[in-house]
Amino acid sequence: MTSSVIRETHIDNLELIGRGKVRDIYAIDADHMLIITTDRLSAFDVVFDQGIPDKGRLLTEVSNFWFERSVDIVPNHLTGLNLRDYLSSEDYEQLKSRSIIVRRLKTLPVEAIVRGYVIGSGWKDYQATGEICGIPLPAGLQQAARLPEPIFTPSTKAAVGDHDINVSFEDTVDLIGEEKAQQIKRISIELYKTASIYALDRGIIIADTKFEFGVDADDQIVLIDEILSPDSSRYWPAESYRTGISPPSYDKQFVRDYLETLDWDKTPPAPLLPQEIIDKTRQKYRDVHDILLS
Repeated sequence: MTSSVIRETHIDNLELIGRGKVRDIYAIDADHMLIITTDRLSAFDVVFDQGIPDKGRLLTEVSNFWFERSVDIVPNHLTGLNLRDYLSSEDYEQLKSRSIIVRRLKTLPVEAIVRGYVIGSGWKDYQATGEICGIPLPAGLQQAARLPEPIFTPSTKAAVGDHDINVSFEDTVDLIGEEKAQQIKRISIELYKTASIYALDRGIIIADTKFEFGVDADDQIVLIDEILSPDSSRYWPAESYRTGISPPSYDKQFVRDYLETLDWDKTPPAPLLPQEIIDKTRQKYRDVHDILLS
């Protein structure tokens, strides 16, 4: 680990459970886990050899901010356990701003995506079928058009290196049952609407976002993973928003747009990113963090 970019962590006194695209997960005990958000960058489900300085800290602080603001809507996986009690002094100082201790829960196998605008894979689906995840939409919408109402467009949660697959609400019912599917749909849309109002007051459009949920020992729905971070959401500056294009963003869509200009088949190995792209990406994460948390 370095002081500038932390791509991978190694904690000697804790068992490593796994490494995701961005997060390293360690066992605290039978009921709790430590999640560390690294500076790893993934795009098109490929993890890059280069990282984005400060990314993990900024994502963690944004996510924790939204967790705190959403507790009246749905409980989340955060705990009151003190990080100092589980890390060495050196690890604590290096990782405290990018680490959370959470409850161990049973994860629901669904990415709960809410879209307020037609963009990304939703735009591609709309162009091909006039629908997104089986939901018919008005004809003639342009790229980045605002939808009349936010829509719930779930996907299946993929392993590292695999692509999530958009599915219908009926498929979600088949996966987790009618009651839980309805619950996460209602909760996800409420979270999105509440956050969108807050963000728009600060000049930011939340085009879409994804949530993940688990269930506790009482089979109650719990919000997990990250929430409304620049990695899990599309954040657009309202002042530069217009339809017909992929609008400028505060998130890693900037990297995706750059990668689309390359002769790369979106499979490993990832191409090297110019320092200018890394620096601009870092600044975008910092800008949305500072605007939202001010």
